[in-house]
Amino acid sequence: MEINVLTRSEVQVIQLRGALRLGDGVEKFREAVDQALSSGKVRLVVHLSEVPMVDSSGIGVLVKSMASAKQRGGAIKLVNPSKFAMQTLRLVGVLPLFEIFDTEDKAVESFA
Repeated sequence: MEINVLTRSEVQVIQLRGALRLGDGVEKFREAVDQALSSGKVRLVVHLSEVPMVDSSGIGVLVKSMASAKQRGGAIKLVNPSKFAMQTLRLVGVLPLFEIFDTEDKAVESFA
């Protein structure tokens, strides 16, 4: 799992590349989200276009991260999830929790 984090306006953009599954991938993502939230960045955009698979622990950390962001007055928005990621989020019933955008620009602008 590769993670790149950048800031656009007041929005933290987290780009993921690789499987979001139990172990290293989930831990790295959790650390990136925790670091953003603890530093007061509660508006997060997560790129899922290069995430070929998401397992239950990956879904768990996404949902927990969304709850943590909302408690602080923010949100997590998803950008262009891969077909498999979309199917998995839909299958387990958490897709409605997230706003999903085709582009990073649209996701970042949605916080304005």
